[in-house]
Amino acid sequence: MNGENGLQQKPRDERHKEHSSAEGTSHPEAVSEHKESGVEDVVEKAQLAVAAALRPWYQSSRWGRILLVVYAILLALFALLAWWVSYHPILPIDVLITQQFQDNQSPWLHNTMVAVSLIGDVVPLFIGLIVLAATLFWLVDLRLEAVMVVALSATSAILNALIKSIVARPRPAPDLVDVIHSTTGSSFPSGHVMSYIAFWGLIFAFTLILFKGRPWWRTTLLIVSGLFVVLIGPSRIYLGAHWASDVLGAYLIGGFLLGMALWIYLDLKGRGVLAPRGKRARHFHEKYVKSRIPTLHAVVHDPSSDPFLACIVPTMPTMCLMCDCSWMSKHSA
Repeated sequence: MNGENGLQQKPRDERHKEHSSAEGTSHPEAVSEHKESGVEDVVEKAQLAVAAALRPWYQSSRWGRILLVVYAILLALFALLAWWVSYHPILPIDVLITQQFQDNQSPWLHNTMVAVSLIGDVVPLFIGLIVLAATLFWLVDLRLEAVMVVALSATSAILNALIKSIVARPRPAPDLVDVIHSTTGSSFPSGHVMSYIAFWGLIFAFTLILFKGRPWWRTTLLIVSGLFVVLIGPSRIYLGAHWASDVLGAYLIGGFLLGMALWIYLDLKGRGVLAPRGKRARHFHEKYVKSRIPTLHAVVHDPSSDPFLACIVPTMPTMCLMCDCSWMSKHSA
């Protein structure tokens, strides 16, 4: 009897072991499937969150749309101003502004206005300054920035000559205002203003974008370049070299050109074109150059990442739309 019970107990024990073994093997599989399902849910939610965060700012942000409208107005104003002065070379408001400004003949104002324009008056000096800046950028392994300095200044000079030949506006006459600094060529738009925005404006932008900390030379670059951009317009009016409308037109088209240059620069920087080699000026980069430079994509989709660039990049709305059309079609759903 005991032998029979023992024989019956063995099959029961074997079946129990097989059942336990089956449960043991199926449980890890169920846990694994559950984990994979959870990971997929997390990834999907993250993708949706990223897609929502990367929604083009010019579609969802009222601030961005306002900037685009403002820039379109500025371009329209430049075209209208160029057309108007080509048919009306002498504007009463221009004469009045220059006369009122020149009424102040204090020595400090006179010397300041002459000094501000001096660099642009001496062409070899200004070219040498451009070459010097490009060389310094190249020596510290910022090769793309060096190329941009030369390219923007050259483009600005060519564009200025082209517009002047089309508009063909005469310069202020001595019988209307005091021509302190006599010069030749057409008047609209001011070549000094355009060249200063192209060079000093780009230096100002690069100083903000690239360099970190508060070394004395960074602060000096920001102050000097900013003052040159701001004061060159009044300087040309005070010296009787340009009308106020010439200066206004130059600021408009010069700002447009600077915006385009920065848009191209950010795009090339994001693609790694002429990236630092990591061998030269390594100590300089570690100490002064930001490790993370805002990319065009980041600035366009998140203006808060760099407020300064966000005010400039919107000046290229058409290019931004062309650049992001594929992205928009992917994430608009």
